[in-house]
Amino acid sequence: MTENIEHAPVKAAVTIEDLEKLDIRVGTILKVEDLPRSKTVSVLTVDFGDHQRTILSSLREEREDPAEIEGKQALFVLNLEPRKISGVTSEGMLYDIGYADGVKPALAIPERPVPNGCRLG
Repeated sequence: MTENIEHAPVKAAVTIEDLEKLDIRVGTILKVEDLPRSKTVSVLTVDFGDHQRTILSSLREEREDPAEIEGKQALFVLNLEPRKISGVTSEGMLYDIGYADGVKPALAIPERPVPNGCRLG
């Protein structure tokens, strides 16, 4: 069953060169923990094949049980400027679908398992 949304207008056009600046890769979510001193943010440990990263996400705001995504592959932006929240540095961003439209979020995932670290594109 699909949820109804109010469709947002399409954003301004970007060039292929701008799009190619984003480093979007597949990673496996190894662990999801609560960020101390935060009611909404979770700390994800993500395997990208040749390295692991810590990525912060507002999962506790979006899901009853954030740990339900442990072991799943998802898409992440890796080349965002690091951001520190409550003393923990986020080294990327989890892609999910629906949150911006007020729909229960779903992970953006590959249709079949692929090696961790595979790039989008």
